[in-house]
Amino acid sequence: MSPDPDDVRRQWAERSGEFSPAYYAHRGPDATSERVRRLLEDAVGRDARVLEVGCSAGRHLAHLHDAGFSRLSGVEVNPEAFAVMRETYPALAEAGSFHRGTAEDLVAGFAADAFDATFSVETLQHVHPDSDRLFGEVVRVTDDIVVTVENEPETAADGVNYVDDDVPLYYRDWHDVFTDLGLAEVAAVEGDRDTTRAFRPPDRTAE
Repeated sequence: MSPDPDDVRRQWAERSGEFSPAYYAHRGPDATSERVRRLLEDAVGRDARVLEVGCSAGRHLAHLHDAGFSRLSGVEVNPEAFAVMRETYPALAEAGSFHRGTAEDLVAGFAADAFDATFSVETLQHVHPDSDRLFGEVVRVTDDIVVTVENEPETAADGVNYVDDDVPLYYRDWHDVFTDLGLAEVAAVEGDRDTTRAFRPPDRTAE
């Protein structure tokens, strides 16, 4: 039986060991970090207001900060993430604006078009189907570009898989999710693990 939305959020809020904030912080920025940087730099530039949904300890945001992005924000449900960030990426922790809580609640609390760019890396795929409203909130608070880096397997009989037998990963067609919300897809790159997609309002696609 699939857990309810509160169970899913609690599992990530209490996560330790593998896939925890410390786990990802010590792996550091990677090819995904660089791919996100290039997409954001090309679309909105280094002065952009950037939000990461599910920032963990900030390894992707740290890569942006090192590249000259200065207006960085993140939301994260796991309280351990912020202590790990201060230890591992102190310059980012000092410069950025970070919020602890559920993505559903925090993103809904931001003003419309509060950010020029919003991105997620293997975060939205863990959002329970009952919390799909989050995706519309992401669009609402983003003025220009949304980037998703999420799992998209070709087949999933019941639309869900499990990490360590208990943490659910929900399969979605992210192209359909965000184009149905009114955005246009402007880039898609399939990787070994994830698919990176970029979406912009239709009136921005010619820019």
